[in-house]
Amino acid sequence: MMSPSRAQKWLGIGLAAVLAWLVGYPLLITLAEALGLPAALDLGAFEEFARRPDEWLALWQSLWISVASVLLAAVIGVPLGFLFARNEFPGRRLLGSLVILPVALPPLVGVIAFLFLYGESGLLTRSVQLVLGLTSAPWRLDGPGAILLVHAYSMYVFFYLFTRAALARFDASVLEAAASLGAGRRRTMTRVTLPLLMPALVGAALLTFMTALGSFSAPYLFGGGFRVMPTQIVVSKLNGQLAMARVETVMLAGVAFFGLWLVRRLDSGGQTTAGGVRGVAPGRRRLQSPGARVAAAVAGWALALFLLLPHMTLILISFVPPVSWTTEFFPPVLNGDNYRTLLAETERLRPVFNSLWMALVATAVALGLGGLAARLTLVLKGRLGRSLELLLAIPWAIPGTVFAVALAMTFSVRAAWMGRFVLVGTVWILPLAYIVRSLPLTGRSALAGLRQFDTRLEEAAASLGAGWSYTWRRVILPLLKPALAAGASLAFITTLGDFVTSVVLYTYDTRPVSVEILSSLRLQDTGVAAVYGVFLMVVSATIFLLWGRQEDV
Repeated sequence: MMSPSRAQKWLGIGLAAVLAWLVGYPLLITLAEALGLPAALDLGAFEEFARRPDEWLALWQSLWISVASVLLAAVIGVPLGFLFARNEFPGRRLLGSLVILPVALPPLVGVIAFLFLYGESGLLTRSVQLVLGLTSAPWRLDGPGAILLVHAYSMYVFFYLFTRAALARFDASVLEAAASLGAGRRRTMTRVTLPLLMPALVGAALLTFMTALGSFSAPYLFGGGFRVMPTQIVVSKLNGQLAMARVETVMLAGVAFFGLWLVRRLDSGGQTTAGGVRGVAPGRRRLQSPGARVAAAVAGWALALFLLLPHMTLILISFVPPVSWTTEFFPPVLNGDNYRTLLAETERLRPVFNSLWMALVATAVALGLGGLAARLTLVLKGRLGRSLELLLAIPWAIPGTVFAVALAMTFSVRAAWMGRFVLVGTVWILPLAYIVRSLPLTGRSALAGLRQFDTRLEEAAASLGAGWSYTWRRVILPLLKPALAAGASLAFITTLGDFVTSVVLYTYDTRPVSVEILSSLRLQDTGVAAVYGVFLMVVSATIFLLWGRQEDV
């Protein structure tokens, strides 16, 4: 790659300053205020944190629930990755797409879908109660078991995708060499396949761990007395214990930064690979026995039905009129009243418009900032390039609750000379939060695409007299469209259904769909809550499936 020009260096410095103000500055402000600065150093809040067993318990429960989520997601996702990557059976391609659908459910929507399906008055719970002749619900959907159920359902997709992609890049000659040396199937798996898969498995494990560490929706609705640190922060803030909320934010951020450091140590190149693949991936094993093919197809469709049950339940509940379903096994009345109610009342449509415009603005800005930062990361290299890459990664590692609290503390003070403005309570605070949370998705996608870019094309354009901006518009950008589309799709889906940052920063006039869902549930307006959930689910699934239409691996 050509040496960076002076203009590119200054652009990189300016962009690093903007990203530092967006990403790093709020965290530093939170740390300073937790320490009592700038007045005088005061460790009283940290000492109180250290004395309170409930705080350490919440931190410990955040850690073990995250580790358990990784183990459960791996137990489900890795075998599924092997099944779809190594075997050919009826319906494999369609089922391979359906298996990914849980990741398209926004977190809060997935949680309420589980509530309607597995809750005390849920559809499946009523079915079991009726079949067994029980007088009360056979289980309660609360506590760590409920949280792990939701986490395993939504996060196994990380292991599935990473494992399937890694197996598709395997060199078949490696497996053939192991077989020629007398290695059996089990020995080949433990001594050849798993070591080559380890980078992909580590990447999936870290992604799952960081996602579970910052999980808020499932612990908030199902946790009950089981507190994790993200919910502990919000409770402290709502109770007016702002000093303790700052300390809790700093502690959770410290754990997240340790995770980010671990990621960078284990994946210094920024990409997860499965060994140096030079040949052709092994072919899929076709099931020869008719019985085996039928069994595989039946098992596959049963799995698909299980995975789609929350989606179908949410759609069903959206057609149940208010107070029309009480003790019956199945809703006695189904109609479109909930949809008509939502469409007829402008105030009910406001959260939909809020979510759409804020998600669009945040995605567009994050796409521009993330794409430019990714480009300058590779052009500038050195300390400045590494700083830009780190600033892109920090919002991914830091839980949403931490960033929401940090932004609330930073932008509730009018001190323009310090880069602080009063944005809390205005229409701009939520889009700003969404932009920060979207930067890793757009930036990392662009970075992955640029690392596969043939720099000789850029050099050829320069030799023909094309300037840097012209080369970017006419050469680099068209080739980056798939990567940018992937990042933009994920960013839009994430911000459209965001709940964890929204619940801390919203106002009544700027409330998004996710907050309105929670409000409807509290008012026992479950049908309208389901309609909002269906809206988020349909939009997210459509965008996800359109983006995911690519060559079958």
